[in-house]
Amino acid sequence: MAKLVTFGEVMMRLTPPGKKKLLQTDTLHITYGGAEANVSCALAHWGYTAAHVTTFPDNTLGHAATANLRKLGVDTQFIQHGNGRLGLYFVEAGAMNRATALTYDRLPSAFSAISAHTFDWEKILEGVDWFHWTGITPAISQGAADSLMEALKVANAKGIQVSADINYRMGLWLYGKTPAEILGPLVEKSNVVVAAASDTESIFGISGEEYTILAQNLKQRFPRMQHLLASRRTGISADHNTLSGIYWNGSEVLETRTHDVDNIIDRIGSGDSFISGFIYAHFQGYTDQEKIDFAAASAVLKHSIEGDHNLASVQEIRNLMSGETGGRVKR
Repeated sequence: MAKLVTFGEVMMRLTPPGKKKLLQTDTLHITYGGAEANVSCALAHWGYTAAHVTTFPDNTLGHAATANLRKLGVDTQFIQHGNGRLGLYFVEAGAMNRATALTYDRLPSAFSAISAHTFDWEKILEGVDWFHWTGITPAISQGAADSLMEALKVANAKGIQVSADINYRMGLWLYGKTPAEILGPLVEKSNVVVAAASDTESIFGISGEEYTILAQNLKQRFPRMQHLLASRRTGISADHNTLSGIYWNGSEVLETRTHDVDNIIDRIGSGDSFISGFIYAHFQGYTDQEKIDFAAASAVLKHSIEGDHNLASVQEIRNLMSGETGGRVKR
């Protein structure tokens, strides 16, 4: 059975009920989420061994967050508890032409205080098949970036497949380094890259009129890269989007059909569901077309599930891949 490790901050998510704005509510629903942990949660839900590495505060909130991951089947043995606070973020669900709004209260967190030597990556990555990171982690602090670099050095030495979701968050880069100077050396150590053309151009100055050209230009800059993929979204309203996937497998570009995503329940975590689906399909030995189809269908079904984590079943995703769009009661 393949084994996955993810690394990154997990925060407490606070959400008003329904579509209420924060100024309307006296009740907040508590869940937990983090881009990388969302991937471990999905793979654990689909039957794989998935461990998440992070640091939580050594208090009730930190231990509750750990218990939440454990409840979802994630291996939490490498999670550390120390000084600091648990990051928070508040979500106002969008409706009609009002976009979903996120407000962060995350720094300084226990995770932001880690250093290059906080984790024993040799031990953590022993026997691991896949390591996943996102551009959010190295944006949080220099220590988080240094720790990630140590993880990638060990992963490369052990021949572990590494996926990187660029996941550019402009507002997080506050410690004096630019995304290009930090992300470049990290992407250089990654095999599978998830990136929109807008991010590769704004961060690295790399673009391409066609996806094949973009992929080839990135490959020249990052020779270790074997796969490039992205989800493509069009927003009609907060409740109605379209979504598709595109994938360069090293020799050709494959695309999915365009899914109509209407009556959205919660779109947060859909990008994490996209790469989760790709990793699952890779572990299963799917064809390249099936890999990107499964990734896109996984992202689509996440929109029907409240919270950050994708709890859609493999069969539900495969049904959507085959064209079943729902409506019938399952008995």
